[in-house]
Amino acid sequence: MEAGVPSARSRALAVLRVRSRALAVGLLPAALAVVLVAARMTGRLAGDPWPVVTLVVCLVAAVVLLVGGVFGAVVLRASPAVTPTVPLSEAAAPDLYRLVRDLADRMDVPPPSAIALTPDCDSWLEDRTHAAHRRGAISTGPESEQGAAPVLVIGSPFLWWMRVAELRAVLAPVVAGTGPSAHPDIADARGFVRGLDAAVDVGNRRGLGWIGAPARLLLRLCRTDATEMERGVAAAASERAQGVDYGLRIVAQEQVGLAYAGWDRLLTRVALPAWRMGRWPAHLDAGVVSALTELSRRDRLADGFTSRLGERPACDLLEQPGVVDEATSLLAARLFHGGPAEPGPDWSPVDWTAYPEEVVDRKWRAEAARLHAALDALAVPAGRPAGPAGPAAAATGFAAATGPAGSAGPGALPGTSASRAASAAQTASAAPSPSAAAGPATIEAAGSARPAVDGFAGPTLERVLGYLTDPAGAGAASEALAGRLSGDLAREERAAGPAAGAGKARGADAVPLFPLQPPRSGRDLLADHVTAMVCCAAVDSAGAAPGLDWLDGPVLLVGGDRRSDLAPRVMCLVEDGNPEPLRDWLADLGVRPEKPVRLV
Repeated sequence: MEAGVPSARSRALAVLRVRSRALAVGLLPAALAVVLVAARMTGRLAGDPWPVVTLVVCLVAAVVLLVGGVFGAVVLRASPAVTPTVPLSEAAAPDLYRLVRDLADRMDVPPPSAIALTPDCDSWLEDRTHAAHRRGAISTGPESEQGAAPVLVIGSPFLWWMRVAELRAVLAPVVAGTGPSAHPDIADARGFVRGLDAAVDVGNRRGLGWIGAPARLLLRLCRTDATEMERGVAAAASERAQGVDYGLRIVAQEQVGLAYAGWDRLLTRVALPAWRMGRWPAHLDAGVVSALTELSRRDRLADGFTSRLGERPACDLLEQPGVVDEATSLLAARLFHGGPAEPGPDWSPVDWTAYPEEVVDRKWRAEAARLHAALDALAVPAGRPAGPAGPAAAATGFAAATGPAGSAGPGALPGTSASRAASAAQTASAAPSPSAAAGPATIEAAGSARPAVDGFAGPTLERVLGYLTDPAGAGAASEALAGRLSGDLAREERAAGPAAGAGKARGADAVPLFPLQPPRSGRDLLADHVTAMVCCAAVDSAGAAPGLDWLDGPVLLVGGDRRSDLAPRVMCLVEDGNPEPLRDWLADLGVRPEKPVRLV
């Protein structure tokens, strides 16, 4: 017997003792009422005040029994939380099921009842035998039957990045956990804790708020024992799995850390901009291979890891890796961004080869349109004189020089940037064709450079530079514009909420469970929008192109090479009001700030 099993069992019994004590407290008034009634019937408690005392105790016992019965029913029937996953049937992955069963046989433990995938760099066992899961059709397969083994949940990035032998070594201690999980006391204790956790959630509903307090109290009383029980189960599983590929597991754990780093960069830098544009990359798991390959190339600590790519990848254990990848990519968008559960006209997939044109270019032009709409609202105030000095005066003077194209409001002309911002929001996206993500570190958009039309009265980069130029360095113009952008973006998100609820099937499931990034500050928003405007100008007038870097997301390509020296020059303009470094950069690249930028 493994060393952790006795400890886990003793802790499970301690958890069950908390349940027994709670039951005893609920039955104590009823026991006292029975004693008083029996004493009255035998004549041992005759006379006052015993009749009144007996009646009061009986009433209290009835109320406590009723409340305790309702609370117990809620704990027993409340549906525990189930991790959203992509179910993987045996027909879809016979080789993977065979590998897992072979592991279970070698360690003499029950095999998992099913396998599911999650868009995360982790693996665990999850019990789905609760009756509420069957009633709500949350789990309908053999894993929902009473007494079934837990479901093995595997992180989908592991299947694409790891080799078959590495995956087997990583899964061995997880699969070994089915042995201790089958013990009745441990299973009973886990069910009690999960029931209390579900009861806390029920306590948030209207009319059932009183259930949350006793449920939280019982959770606090058994928290330490439940934690130590799980540690004992993990220790027992680890010890049992030591005889299975132990040496390879040490190497495979390094791949787990590398996969987590690449997956995090892919989601935050590459996937998140697409999700904000209403598109979701359809092959995130395949993209993580390119991201990790690029990370291995850049990071000397990861040097040599790409030499493993000649071995058989674990995704070969799936019958249709592309279909599974698309399903997990859609689930990732729902979990990390709050996207709809199903694709639609406003929530369509995008392929990696089309990403620069359909995501990066659209993102830059949408942000440039929002920037000029904010300038329209700030630069031409009604009745504002053009005399005072400072950033406000510069903005007013520039607006007067640009004429009607800088105005905003009901009288805006069709050629103004405000009208172009409205039309940019209506740009439709083309449906991509499925493809894999292997390839170089950057992908260039084909035919993305478009010639500008001389004499076109549209928004220009010069307008942005003129407004943000502040020789005194006070930052008043930047603060005003950053505040306006923050407000406009917040209003757009609020306005999109009800419409998205109808068009994108948003609801309770659409709330992101794991938001990727905190809200951006006003200065960060302004820097992003100015960068987008510069990139649009470079694409339209200097032959640059939008591109995709697997680790950094949208990038500007000039002559096929990435330009990574733009950010400090933009920050110098935004924070210090000094446009000279950015103007020198534009002149070196051949960008003409006075030429109009295409926003649509």
